[in-house]
Amino acid sequence: MAIAIKSIPVLKSEAAKAFVDRISGNTAKKSSVDFSKQANVASKILAKAKL
Repeated sequence: MAIAIKSIPVLKSEAAKAFVDRISGNTAKKSSVDFSKQANVASKILAKAKL
């Protein structure tokens, strides 16, 4: 028994512009997470355990 392939929705006109604007805004707000403190703690634990 075959399963029907669903069509992919396509954004047009204003919806597409709003989507692109939203993506651009979210990309600009993207921030990275600094894990240096956690890495230092982990390295101290491993050094103490002599691994």
